Amino acid sequence: MYDIAIIGAGPAGASAAIFAAKAGKKTLVLDNDKSMTKKAWVLNHYGVPEVTGPDLVETGKSQAAKLGAEIVQETVVNITKQETGFKLDTESQVYEAAQVIIATGVAIDLAESAGIKTKDGTEPRIKKVIDAEADGKTNIEGIWAAGTVAGVSVHTIITAGDGAKVAINVISQLNGSRYVDHDILKA
Repeated sequence: MYDIAIIGAGPAGASAAIFAAKAGKKTLVLDNDKSMTKKAWVLNHYGVPEVTGPDLVETGKSQAAKLGAEIVQETVVNITKQETGFKLDTESQVYEAAQVIIATGVAIDLAESAGIKTKDGTEPRIKKVIDAEADGKTNIEGIWAAGTVAGVSVHTIITAGDGAKVAINVISQLNGSRYVDHDILKA
């Protein structure tokens, strides 16, 4: 069983995976390779003069994998709460995880079919989002939401930050105390 399964590997999902894997959590990322970021030309991402969406997505997935996250190209078709954790059915396999982070961008169908509450979106062209609390919690204990699907702005820098924030909250819950991750330059 994975500690954390993340559905989606765009900026929110990959950022969540980077933090989860770096924290030593057994991390799975299930991605259908349909991120809307793959259509973007990004000129407003702090610290990056310019980057194509496809390059940004691949860099995020690479960083997460380097830190230990398992990245699998699969489409999740169902999430089922079990006695301990969740079962995630994909088109070809079944995975289990203690906690789930949904970071599916504009795709809301999976969340709705799992019984997660949704609400109207506030961003242009985003009709519905998951009704998540500020920390990412949904109405189903153990399922969290991050990024555009959680109602934050579609900008990559904002969704990446939200993915990191939600991952920190999940890690903190799993650890039983607030998790902080700071690396220091060596002189």
